[in-house]
Amino acid sequence: MITISLCMIVKNEAEVLARCLSSYQAVMDEIIVVDTGSTDNTKEIARKYTNLVYDFRWTGDFSDARNYSFSKASKDYIFCADADEVLDEENRERFLLLKQSLLPEIDIVQMYYVNQLSHNTIYNFDREYRPKLYKRIRRFVWEGAIHEAVRLDPVIYDSDVEILHLPQGDHAGRDLSAFVRMHEKGIRPDKRLHNIYAKELMIAGKEDDFIRAIPTFLDSIEDVNRSSDEIKEAACILARAYRIRHEIPQFFKYAMKAVALDGCSEICMELGDYYRSQGDLTEAVLWYYNAAFETECILKLSIQTKESLLALADCYEDLGEPELSASYRKQAEGAAQTD
Repeated sequence: MITISLCMIVKNEAEVLARCLSSYQAVMDEIIVVDTGSTDNTKEIARKYTNLVYDFRWTGDFSDARNYSFSKASKDYIFCADADEVLDEENRERFLLLKQSLLPEIDIVQMYYVNQLSHNTIYNFDREYRPKLYKRIRRFVWEGAIHEAVRLDPVIYDSDVEILHLPQGDHAGRDLSAFVRMHEKGIRPDKRLHNIYAKELMIAGKEDDFIRAIPTFLDSIEDVNRSSDEIKEAACILARAYRIRHEIPQFFKYAMKAVALDGCSEICMELGDYYRSQGDLTEAVLWYYNAAFETECILKLSIQTKESLLALADCYEDLGEPELSASYRKQAEGAAQTD
């Protein structure tokens, strides 16, 4: 049976830490808690479950803290957890079965992360896989009877373990502020972080967050090394930001850039909202329809599956077409039930 080190980074998690560690304690062989500057009794709570509690001076980089926590692990695998997670009894049993049966060639185990849509997150689905369990020491092997090469891609196993996400508050503001600080330091987000920033803005950002993001995405849209997907993401954020600021020429400039790149549900929704605000319901309907049926979402799934349909229903109600309004509202309700 494999052994597992639970590695966590925490700061001011006194409200939820005991709940988390109590739920994981029975399936872990080692618990490592790295504190990044708590001012409450987080560390005292952690010491009730482990003597492996460490201080780490916060650098502004979550990866630095995660890497430090991983460096303290000594077991076969490392499980990466956040303090607002809970493992219920049914999934503790699944986890124990996984420990007993996991094949040694598995490098990464994915587990379902559930309850994501109850809080503002960067995710579009309430239940989806996340990599959670990592082999601590990865041994490289040669493959191929001829033209042999070292296997570099990890062997990933999709398990049936479900981890319940129960945050106490909204982390979006913290994350979005971190992206602003990155830009101020001259750090260019890579493709993955660029997508995460745009998603978090579209899903959970407030108006001020969009306006503060303008410099980052202006840099992106003018960067010749960015992919067309990244340019489209940037155009969506800039179009929303300039519409918020009522700078209509700039709004259309970036909206049309996205349309020129085959469009997406997000930019069609922006155009629909603009025309609706101007009282041009017929033009708004055209763009809401395109958001729902003629384009794909790239950042926020509910724009395509629900929000555009509700907007169509509202427009048709105002246009005096109750049957069409009821039809689209019913479709939106059906989408909401499947989320």
